[in-house]
Amino acid sequence: MLGHLSTELRPTLMRESREDAEHAIGADADSHPTADPTDAGSELQALMEALEAGKLKRVGKLLHRMHPAKVAGLLEALPPAERSQAWSMVETERAGRVLSFLHDEISTALAQELDLDDLIAAVHHLELDDLVDLIQALPAELGRHLVQATAGARREQLESMLAYPEDSAGGLMNADAIAVRADVKAGTVLRYLRLLDTLPPQTDTLMVVDRKGLYRGALRLSVLVTADLDTRVNAMMQADLAGIPVDTSALEVARQFQDLDLMSAPVVDTEGRLIGRITVDDVVDLIREDSDRAVMQMAGLDDEADMFAPVLVSSRRRAVWLGINLLTAFLAAWVIGRFQGTLEQIVALAVLMPIVASMGGIAGSQTLTLVIRGLALKQVQKGNVRVLLNREVGIAALNGILWALVVAVLAVAWFGDWGIGGVIAAAILLNLLCAALAGLAIPLVLERMGIDPALAGSVILTTVTDVVGFFAFLGLATVLLL
Repeated sequence: MLGHLSTELRPTLMRESREDAEHAIGADADSHPTADPTDAGSELQALMEALEAGKLKRVGKLLHRMHPAKVAGLLEALPPAERSQAWSMVETERAGRVLSFLHDEISTALAQELDLDDLIAAVHHLELDDLVDLIQALPAELGRHLVQATAGARREQLESMLAYPEDSAGGLMNADAIAVRADVKAGTVLRYLRLLDTLPPQTDTLMVVDRKGLYRGALRLSVLVTADLDTRVNAMMQADLAGIPVDTSALEVARQFQDLDLMSAPVVDTEGRLIGRITVDDVVDLIREDSDRAVMQMAGLDDEADMFAPVLVSSRRRAVWLGINLLTAFLAAWVIGRFQGTLEQIVALAVLMPIVASMGGIAGSQTLTLVIRGLALKQVQKGNVRVLLNREVGIAALNGILWALVVAVLAVAWFGDWGIGGVIAAAILLNLLCAALAGLAIPLVLERMGIDPALAGSVILTTVTDVVGFFAFLGLATVLLL
């Protein structure tokens, strides 16, 4: 086994008491007498110190008593070399769970550090939906090996789940739904459940089907355990909980879970047959990943989940957006260059010019953020765009008048020139109105073109507000002051 704890060491670790483990880990406790073992910063510091000292056994003991999610968080916080060392001390039987909590980029790299046999053993007990996510992130050849190493009905379920797009209900679902017939009694269902070794995680409802496997409703366990044993399922089931079509987008699934406060939901095929279920833990992961992606996309870092990725790789990713920004900056500079003569005669304009662009950029980003969120939640539709436009223009007009007057007074007090005050006031008002229009129009146009508004919207908006702001300010100054 490549670098993972030996089978001889694992029983030793399991037998150690919490006090023994803490004593072994905290050999330098005198130097850190107040360290809180539950604090992530303290744990990372202890892990880094053990790695720097080359005490890998101590690293293994530290990681052994942590939840796999916390292990994953610490691994993501380590530079690549130290990450590989720490990863080598994670027990094989826990490695699969740790991989399931890591970002795709990092889980793929660490999975490839394992021997194939170790990787197969590590993912053997993963839930199918977690295994599907890992296989989809791995290189195709390695993913095929994992599928081939899966046997029996589990392999059939795995292959069927892999056939669905990753960002669909089929890609999110697990095939572990417990189905019961609508015509049986509560006592029969309870006896059936007692025959099972265990219930699937996050089981709060049973799925009700007919003789052909068609989905008919959901039976909550809370209702079942309190019902009379002779009550039939069709009298207890929740018939208004519709099945989610297998090709539903992942974002729409998340929206339904949010709106209906679901813990789990059935997934059905095109004919209405029950084929699986989606649980809230997968939806929470989806929401987190989508939020992370949206934040990163605004800076052009959507593929940079690993903050310790190689310098050349990260440089190449960021260079594209720096290049795009450079082009937009040259466009703004070109507009300024058209009014070089005006700037030479009225130097005060150069001092005040950034204020106009900045005010427009902030106002536009407020509208842009609101509209992007509305599009994501399906709250912005063709029928209400005009109402939203009137609202944003009204807000821009009120704020424009208010802050135009404030800036005008300050400009007059600074430079003693009412003409400059009037020009900057008019320019700010015009730029804020334009920013409102751009903030609404840009995400709508980008979405229609099939481009993610969160990825490109802010770059385009900044260009628009800079160009319009500079042009309005310097153009008005050229016409009115010279």
